[in-house]
Amino acid sequence: MKRSLLVTVALVSLLGTAPSFAQAVIELSPDQRTTIREYVVRERVPVARLPGEVRVGIALPADVELAPVPETWGPSVRRYRYVHWNDRVVLVDPSSRKVIQIID
Repeated sequence: MKRSLLVTVALVSLLGTAPSFAQAVIELSPDQRTTIREYVVRERVPVARLPGEVRVGIALPADVELAPVPETWGPSVRRYRYVHWNDRVVLVDPSSRKVIQIID
């Protein structure tokens, strides 16, 4: 009886935090990361001014312009948009404007 109660409490706890696990996860190879960084430097992508600290999971303000991802970055990231910020590339889900990955 105690064990089933503990399992129930654990499940409720996990379900209560499920939205935090709903973040998109993208696996980028070292070559993809290099391609992305080189593109941003080569194309002189303008640096975005973003308020506060940017981290995975936050939504960017509506006034931040999101650029389409070039095909050369690979099919795994084509559906996202990006901004160049603080010498990093920030991948963003365009439907929610949430940051899904920051590439150093």
